[in-house]
Amino acid sequence: MHPIPVIIVSYNTRNLLRECLASLALSSLPTQAIVVDNASHDGSVAMVQTEFPQAHVIESGANLGFAKANNLGIRQALLGQPNYLLLLNPDAQLTSGALETLVAFLEQHSRVGMVAPRLLYPDGSFQAAAFRFPTLLMNLFDLYPPRGRGFGRLYNHPLNGRYPQDGGDEAFAIDHPLGAAMLVRAETLAEVGLLNEDFWLYAEEVELCWRIRQAGWAIWQEPQATVIHYGGASSSQFRVRSFLALQQARSQFFGLAYSQRFNRWHRRLMTFAGLQRSLAAAWQWQKQTIDQAELRRRTWAWAKVREVIQSSNQPKD
Repeated sequence: MHPIPVIIVSYNTRNLLRECLASLALSSLPTQAIVVDNASHDGSVAMVQTEFPQAHVIESGANLGFAKANNLGIRQALLGQPNYLLLLNPDAQLTSGALETLVAFLEQHSRVGMVAPRLLYPDGSFQAAAFRFPTLLMNLFDLYPPRGRGFGRLYNHPLNGRYPQDGGDEAFAIDHPLGAAMLVRAETLAEVGLLNEDFWLYAEEVELCWRIRQAGWAIWQEPQATVIHYGGASSSQFRVRSFLALQQARSQFFGLAYSQRFNRWHRRLMTFAGLQRSLAAAWQWQKQTIDQAELRRRTWAWAKVREVIQSSNQPKD
């Protein structure tokens, strides 16, 4: 069997990256780690070269974002003509038998183009990792999370794109996983293409899975494979930029996948939310619960949201 390439894009995640790479040794299958470093300045590259000399390191020279950096690793991996590729975040760690279980699933289901594991937080608690494609209602849940007694359950409801899960071990079909760990067929990528490099951060896996599903392939979660995922290790380093990237990525995806009517309503929803949040910030400043710098930050952020939404891809006819 060809070694399974494990593509890991890292940005200043040295300590987590070390644990991620060490977890590959838990697999009995041969693997080839390909680390794409997005111009880290925390010694990540030196650590990999010293402690994991068998890993292949690609220094991008700049922070290329998730999609473009992953594609560098994927293209390198495809030179070896593998059957499967594992896309793994640097803040994720394989558990014993996880990779074997995912590979076995694809071996047994020829029309499944991608399979993802169950994700757990480091304390062992469940992490939502299987979703339906985004809707306006899901966007509304993000902007105005349900609160109060009984309403919190709506957040994990199918209306908010979550699949019902009771902790069972039965595999199930999904629209897309959380992009922390995804085993994908090389054959599927050859048909649908690599990650869309117009996306800088967020929604890249959603757009890829949309193309995979449109091409007739299935995507599943296999809960018997588990991966530990910390979450947000890179994006948390620049929160405002990440927030703007999230809104832009969603708008790009909506423009590529959904109708003009859908996109008009999305712009209206975001315009209303931006106005409401800006007015709320002004009220808090008047009440002296936030300072002027925070008022400027929030107002600027929502003004930029409007800009990125208006400048994102035009919706299809």
